[in-house]
Amino acid sequence: MLGFLLFSSKSTSNEIMEITAIDESPAIVQNAEIITIKKEPSDVLPFVPSSVEGEELYLVKRVKDGDTIELENGETVRYIGIDTPESVHPQKPVQCFGVEASQRNKELVEGKLVRLERDITDRDKYGRLLRYIYAEDGTFINFELVKQGYASVYTYPPDVKYNDLFLEAQKEARENNSGLWSACQDENYEIPAISNESNQNDPACQIKGNINSTGEKIYHLPNCSSYNKTKIDEARGEKWFCSEDEALDAGWRKALNCL
Repeated sequence: MLGFLLFSSKSTSNEIMEITAIDESPAIVQNAEIITIKKEPSDVLPFVPSSVEGEELYLVKRVKDGDTIELENGETVRYIGIDTPESVHPQKPVQCFGVEASQRNKELVEGKLVRLERDITDRDKYGRLLRYIYAEDGTFINFELVKQGYASVYTYPPDVKYNDLFLEAQKEARENNSGLWSACQDENYEIPAISNESNQNDPACQIKGNINSTGEKIYHLPNCSSYNKTKIDEARGEKWFCSEDEALDAGWRKALNCL
């Protein structure tokens, strides 16, 4: 009787799988035959999600556009780290590949169950949840839309957990002239870059979200004794908040020296 033992080893350029055929008869095993199979690497390494919110599934009621969905529970979710051309903006015309991006998003998630993953910020200034989205089978939707050329990378600190992954996918899409990278070369679609938008200059958003030397997130109100000497470095993930509830939802705690 023949049996098989499967071994796997990896190199920097490909994956090797070795299958060893052995004789499982009562006699001593002799002359094991090793068959080596090469598996060609993909252009972009497969993605394995790290942490998803309790593995809870949410039903997507409808797709609003290429990077925004509405859940059955009424919450609107904006995809983190990507941007698709406008297709329904009330103050902007339909942009090149906007309809196609929205349609592709519908094919991927509308009427289906998804998992959500949060980064640093819970909601944007419009009250939408900011999340990474995974199909029930584990497909990383944000990543797929970029890789297939329906979205471009939109870097918005401090929510940059998968920025390098998205940039690699975008590079592949551009090199392959996929989606908007082919259709919109002569169109007026501006690829978004790093967002420098901040609440700092908003008089209603003066709560300082500081990260101390041990990594603890602490927010300071204007009446806190250390408020004036606390500096906000948004490149480190520090930020300005418009309310205490917003700061608490984002994972910050109140400073102990506040009145």
